Amino acid sequence: MKKLLFILTLIFSVGLTAQEIKISGVVTDESKSTLPGTTIVVKGTKKGTTSDSDGKYTITAKTGDVIQFSYVGLETKSVTVTGSTLNVTLMGAGESLQDVVVIGSRNPTRTVTESAVPIDVISMKEIASQGPQVNLNQILNMVAPSFTSNTTTVADGTDHIDPAQLRGLGPDQVLVLVNGKRRHTSALVNINGSPGRGSVGTDLNAIPAFAIDKIEVLRDGASAQYGSDAIAGVININVKKNTNKLDVNLFGGGNFSKNANDHSGGVDGGNYQLDLNYGTGLGKEKSFINATASFQLRDATSRAKDVTGTLFNAYNAVEDRAAAAGTNINALFGNITNTPNTLQILSAIKTYAPAVGYFTPGQQTAILGATTIAQMQTALNFDATAGELAYRNLERKDFNMKVGQSAVKSAQFFLNAAYPINDKLEAYAFGGTSYRDGEAAGFYRRPNQSRGYSGLYPNGFLPEIHTEINDVSIAAGLRGMLFENWNFDLSNTYGRNALDYSIENTVNSSMRESSPTVFDAGGLAFAQNTLNFDINRKIDKLNIAFGAEYRNENFKINEGVPDSYNLYDINGGIVTGTTPNNIKVTDFFNAARPGGAQVFPGFRPSNAIDKGRNSFAIYIDLEYDVTEKWLVNGALRFENYSDFGNTTNFKVATRYKLTENVNLRGAVSTGFRAPSLHQIYFNSTATQFVGGVPFEVGTFSNDSQPAQALGIPKLKQEESKSASIGFTAKIPTANLTLTADAYVVQIDDRVVLTDQFARPAGTFAAGTPQRDLQLQFDAAGATAATFFANAINTESKGIDIVISHKTSFGNNISLKSDLSGTFSETYRVGAIKGSPTLVANGQVNRYYSEASRVYLQEAIPRVKANLSNSLSYKKFDFFLRNVYFGKVTDPNTADANGDGRVEGALVNGQVVEVEHPIWGAKIITDLSVGFKLTEAAKIVIGANNLFDIYPDENLGPQNAIKPRLVGGAVDYTAAPSAIDLSNANQFVYSRNTSQFGMNGRFLFARLSFSF
Repeated sequence: MKKLLFILTLIFSVGLTAQEIKISGVVTDESKSTLPGTTIVVKGTKKGTTSDSDGKYTITAKTGDVIQFSYVGLETKSVTVTGSTLNVTLMGAGESLQDVVVIGSRNPTRTVTESAVPIDVISMKEIASQGPQVNLNQILNMVAPSFTSNTTTVADGTDHIDPAQLRGLGPDQVLVLVNGKRRHTSALVNINGSPGRGSVGTDLNAIPAFAIDKIEVLRDGASAQYGSDAIAGVININVKKNTNKLDVNLFGGGNFSKNANDHSGGVDGGNYQLDLNYGTGLGKEKSFINATASFQLRDATSRAKDVTGTLFNAYNAVEDRAAAAGTNINALFGNITNTPNTLQILSAIKTYAPAVGYFTPGQQTAILGATTIAQMQTALNFDATAGELAYRNLERKDFNMKVGQSAVKSAQFFLNAAYPINDKLEAYAFGGTSYRDGEAAGFYRRPNQSRGYSGLYPNGFLPEIHTEINDVSIAAGLRGMLFENWNFDLSNTYGRNALDYSIENTVNSSMRESSPTVFDAGGLAFAQNTLNFDINRKIDKLNIAFGAEYRNENFKINEGVPDSYNLYDINGGIVTGTTPNNIKVTDFFNAARPGGAQVFPGFRPSNAIDKGRNSFAIYIDLEYDVTEKWLVNGALRFENYSDFGNTTNFKVATRYKLTENVNLRGAVSTGFRAPSLHQIYFNSTATQFVGGVPFEVGTFSNDSQPAQALGIPKLKQEESKSASIGFTAKIPTANLTLTADAYVVQIDDRVVLTDQFARPAGTFAAGTPQRDLQLQFDAAGATAATFFANAINTESKGIDIVISHKTSFGNNISLKSDLSGTFSETYRVGAIKGSPTLVANGQVNRYYSEASRVYLQEAIPRVKANLSNSLSYKKFDFFLRNVYFGKVTDPNTADANGDGRVEGALVNGQVVEVEHPIWGAKIITDLSVGFKLTEAAKIVIGANNLFDIYPDENLGPQNAIKPRLVGGAVDYTAAPSAIDLSNANQFVYSRNTSQFGMNGRFLFARLSFSF
């Protein structure tokens, strides 16, 4: 009986053991973050699954079976089944939750090295703790080689919103997302001399860096997936979700540089910032609200040298002595040729001239002997700078421009929240607001210049451009499950960026003493509202995604106050075509005084616009694992714009696993970029009178009558074709990963901002090209005009390489190293697309000038590399980064090689100056040391640009022969011309291009608390 019982028990046990059971659990990494996309297989069988977006999985197996868990870059772990619950933690260095990406693929569990396209994932945790950069543009400029952004100087609004580029393409050819939702662009269109001229970018600095968890940079064309602007790629900013935690960051630093304070040394550019981040749950599992506040005070830097040239003339000296005695000579005339006070003016000058002690006896005799205004003008027309500087106790540096970074005050807030309504539906919202008050300056108005007014500013003045940049964004939506298996996301995203100009410490010199010194010059605003509906589902090996988007955009130009743009006569009336010359306001030497606020005349009522458009798009995105090794992705997108019609684009990408550790990948796609509303409608013009007839000069909108009259076509979308091929490799034994990707991007009908076209001077016979163009300008009511136009086709090529390594030496010592580099080039393909009349008049080169060519092709580093090392030891961490910035070409021309002439070339039958300074490559070193004071407090001290490196110095005054056209050939027999790229010692370094800025060494300290 006992033997029978034993046999029955044994049979029962074997049957029980052989029975399959349902096993479930959660896969996490060593930081307890869940690991979606973990590969889970029952060894010795074909059973397998992957963990979901929460790291959860379910699989069937027998007790005693071995289940293998593997995740890219982490150790593979095998566990024996002993029960129905099996939670697993995977250890090791490599990809973690940070490397699960939401761009490049709509598969929610796709990771970086599994992707068919190149993606950089930048964790902000270490950067925010270790790096010296505090705004998003500069952070990306130092950590992402394919990304380029630098602050500009003396470039109006571009001083305050930095243009940024990806893969050397335009600022408007990269799409920015926040939490996967389209971000609005800035209100500013870059029309001044800087890289990205003519483009409209996204104001990344409006997003507080402290609010960001990680940044994904997709380095591949993605218009078929995400729509307009994604020709170069996509930047997706993921906002923090932390809960039950308060982070406080105190940051302070300044430029401790040999060239600080106009090369006198010391410290300038002080930067002080307070960041706060707090997250908490909302009373339900998986609910959260995370809020960030950031406050910054940043001082200006100054990198000019003592100004050269004439500052004061003799009249300035005499008027100063008269003013000291209570007599305002300037008030005695409005127009020096039309005043009843001629004798009084002459008498006053003769009375106070003897008080100028450094005038020579000969000069005093000429002054006392003058009996007419013309004679007195001759007598006083000499340089009095040295004497006046000594008399007024001034130095030449007191007349310097502010050349360097602008001053900024900012306050920023950002919020991210989600709340699960039930287990299949979640509501979410995120957004923020940013206020920045910027201060930059223009060219110094010297006392001896008619555009100033010495009656208000005896020593001249430096006009200031103050900007108020208000940015607001809000997104809200619902996401969850439909029909049990379909994931959906319904959202609406609104954003607005506004830039208002206040011009201060300036004058409308035609108003003289009655001029205000502060002007509201108007402003720009751009708003965008985007409605999205996205659905996806994974069916076995196929991930299906499709959706629709509706977007509405609006662009405004707001006019300034009348005094900011008007030109007045001596009676206070507005100058018109019938205003006699003798009542136009002049200075003492009969030079006309200009109207409008000096440095930035306000937008006029005729410039003010309020324009909008809408677009609708549908897309489908499929991703299929053909085999365990072969992945294929395809996307198709149709989009319709209310102002220019339809566009359809596609993308096909693939990845093949040669081995467990080596992947090949590639993609081909078409793309597009809709011309921005700014490019279609921006205009900024002024009125000039020729023979009593008003003519307009300036930048005209693309839909304007002058554009039509001169044959400028309406703007249409840019269209692109791109291809990329690359590989990823891992060497697990060495904890090493490597990616390399080559690409080519062809863009047709690229939008550029032209140079100025001009009405031909002279008399020409009817029917000649010159006469036809004169008639077209006359019909347009213009004499000089700049436009946005689809003028060129371009091709860009490059290769990006990323190598990462992480190792542990034991004893709490770990080292993480990243080496990345980019090599790229862009050039024009084919002929310039110009209007027949302008081409016939030899003005085709003004569509796409030599300076525009340099800005597009050579003004940003085409070679850039980054080597970062992070070493941790117990409570210490050490951060060392070296960034190599390749050479750049200055768009200005000069005698760069010192042979006495500026080289020229025949381009479209015209002589073009083609000799440019080239600023050499540099290496910038960042170093920081951190120490954990307590579990809640950490201090970091360090330096950006540790070795105080500056760009190559600009070229100063020179005399050189400029090329000209003689007999159909380039000729160098003209008399030498004066050239000074430094602008009288002010631009010691080029203001038009710079690899890394001109601020020199920056030392900082950061104190962080986490509660």
